[in-house]
Amino acid sequence: MTEITLVFIGALSRLIPHPPNFAAVTAVALYGAVKMKDKKQAILIPIAAMLVSDAIFEALYRAGVNPFPGFHGGMWYVYGAFVLTSLVGFWIRGSFSVWRLALGTLVASLVFFVVTNFGVWLSGWYGYSMEGFVSCYVAAIPFYRNQLLGDIFFTALLFGADHVVKTKVLPQSAS
Repeated sequence: MTEITLVFIGALSRLIPHPPNFAAVTAVALYGAVKMKDKKQAILIPIAAMLVSDAIFEALYRAGVNPFPGFHGGMWYVYGAFVLTSLVGFWIRGSFSVWRLALGTLVASLVFFVVTNFGVWLSGWYGYSMEGFVSCYVAAIPFYRNQLLGDIFFTALLFGADHVVKTKVLPQSAS
């Protein structure tokens, strides 16, 4: 898949109605890291998808259409989590297998949960105590469920479509 297509998929999955955190950006980060030769481009793909969709959300917020801004103080944790997700993708790429992809998808979901909710806790919404720290992560569990389900779904979809196209639609001619 081309880089532009990956950015489009990632951004579009955030823009169409969906349950919170059920989007394709993690899958795009993993797919790009596994399949793209240029590691810098692979890291930039999910960031570009986030920037495009966040810019649209920000415009809609400023127009009074969307209740939430696209750009916010916690976005750096989100973007950082996707950079780490790309690193997980490089690990998968090191010795690709379906099992490694499955484990990497689970790890990527967990990394996103840990990093972004740490950012929420640091913002002070839950107080700077162990009780606030635990409350922050407990409150995020429903979002993590959606994140995990979305990551599994979209990763299977992207890698599955890639496999079907390469083996069924465009098989290598026998030499």
